[in-house]
Amino acid sequence: MRTSLAIILLIALAGCSSFEPWVKPYERENLADPIMAFDSNPASTAYMNHVYEAREAARGAEGSAGGGCGCN
Repeated sequence: MRTSLAIILLIALAGCSSFEPWVKPYERENLADPIMAFDSNPASTAYMNHVYEAREAARGAEGSAGGGCGCN
């Protein structure tokens, strides 16, 4: 029982030793395409998140520091 378990464990570990990345270096340019971004306009979203956090911090809804005046 122990020997069969040890053999299975060694086979499982040997399967992990030749790990290759799924994304090849020449395929990474496709992932860096702007169409793959979560946000189409990151500057606008960052500004709107700042305004939201400054406004909601007065209530403590987001847990961020600062008050409703925009102070940090």
